[in-house]
Amino acid sequence: MDIHLVAEGLQFPEGPVAMADGSVIVTEIQGQRLTRIWPDGRKETVAETGGGPNGAAIGPDGALYVTNNGGSFQFFEANGLNIPGPTPPTHKGGFIQRVDLATGAVTTLYSECDGKPLVGPNDLVFDRQGGFWFTDHGCSTPDGRKYGALYYALPDGSKITRWRDHFVSPNGVGLSPDEKTVYMADTMLGRLWSFEITAPGVLADAAPLTPGNVVCNLPGYQLLDSLAVEAGGKVCVATIINGGITAFDPDGSTEHYAFPDVIVTNICFGGADMRDAWITASGTGKLYKARWPRPGLKLNFNA
Repeated sequence: MDIHLVAEGLQFPEGPVAMADGSVIVTEIQGQRLTRIWPDGRKETVAETGGGPNGAAIGPDGALYVTNNGGSFQFFEANGLNIPGPTPPTHKGGFIQRVDLATGAVTTLYSECDGKPLVGPNDLVFDRQGGFWFTDHGCSTPDGRKYGALYYALPDGSKITRWRDHFVSPNGVGLSPDEKTVYMADTMLGRLWSFEITAPGVLADAAPLTPGNVVCNLPGYQLLDSLAVEAGGKVCVATIINGGITAFDPDGSTEHYAFPDVIVTNICFGGADMRDAWITASGTGKLYKARWPRPGLKLNFNA
């Protein structure tokens, strides 16, 4: 695969969004900001978010919506890599933010659900109706993990629903092309889940003792991060340790595309034919562009 380095010197980049003008906006989790990267590698700050901006997506109003983990990682360097480590004792929880791209103004939409604080919101995806599914990754504690969950919310701040909880480490989230399925990657388990959608923002009842359907568990020690869906339905999930992108077919078969970083965290698609792929290589602080073998699924909203 032809891989081109677009930008470097980023502070743990994530959440790439391919914009209509050819630029890509990424979150910088450690840098606590949103950064626009132009095709020539030029960088400009879009907004300072505080906390730990993780996932990002354009909403129906043209604003950028951000899942902010609230600063749930302490970063350290090892063998030339920038690595997210334990949750600092100062962490109080995360939130969902709306960012006005024209002004950089940042508004907090949600910080709790039914009186329970969000722990570490991680990734989000908008459906055709303009609502969004998002994951809460949970966080580490000195005694173990706080569990994560899968939510659905409206972008005007009026409604948030926790659909599934007590997951180990929910991360990437995406919709099938027909929007009848929502996919969720679990980092620590190396597992891709799927859930049936019965109506916009509504999941089918879970079977007894089974919170969702297992698409695939990766063998060995491989960690899953954020994801994007192809037009044909494959789910492309950033893979840590086995650094690169793993493309999951809904039938459970996989193929792996290697990138030069063991901490690859996200992918998005864009370009005229939706075959331009932007990949965040977070351990080395880089953004790559590649020509993907198949077109990505066009997202419902862009700006």
